[in-house]
Amino acid sequence: MQYAIPPAAVNTLEIAGQDAAFPVNRIFCVGRNYAAHAIEMGKDPTRDAPFFFMKPANAAVRASADAITIAYPPKTANYHHEIELVVAIGKGGSNISVEQALEHVYGYAVGLDMTRRDLQLDARDKGRPWEFGKSFSQSAPIGPLHTVSAIGHLENAAITLTVNGAPRQSSDINKLIWSVAESISYLSQYETLEPGDVIMTGTPEGVNAVVAGDEMRGAIAGLGEIVVRVGKGKDHE
Repeated sequence: MQYAIPPAAVNTLEIAGQDAAFPVNRIFCVGRNYAAHAIEMGKDPTRDAPFFFMKPANAAVRASADAITIAYPPKTANYHHEIELVVAIGKGGSNISVEQALEHVYGYAVGLDMTRRDLQLDARDKGRPWEFGKSFSQSAPIGPLHTVSAIGHLENAAITLTVNGAPRQSSDINKLIWSVAESISYLSQYETLEPGDVIMTGTPEGVNAVVAGDEMRGAIAGLGEIVVRVGKGKDHE
């Protein structure tokens, strides 16, 4: 096929132990999926139906235990970290049952949902979409995917994040309000999932701001650690 302009590059994630890369299609994010985080955001932690927002594929940034640097984004003075369990979809489908949902998972990774919190909250209070707060480039650093064939499915695993060595977030993925299987099943009722889709499953309590020069270390037991530094952005040089 001949394109009028060069097509955008395919964003990919590293796969642990493989030379092959995982192509990122769409990024779905589950909102307020830990009760303690819902409370710290001033919301009711009851188990209502889950809700989702999206990030563009170019939000995904390859991260690992070797530090990478992401730029402080423009138009914000309150840039927050959110450590999350990331799920990569290997087999698509719609109206997937909870019982069969995990069959669609290719692998798991450690990820960060970086957020321009001031923009998100301003949009929320005005009843507007969250895109400027959540959906921007480099807002989803994600570590190497660990395949289901290699590690199986995670049910209990400590999830933590430190900033400059100081603890910020600490919980366990067993505290997800909506499990991985439930999130996949619910989402597939509204949108046919496709291979390459990524689901960020929500963050525990302890979210807070970072500034240029800060170093974040995020980890999930069994999935390793990612190290992400905050560089200067155009508004913060």
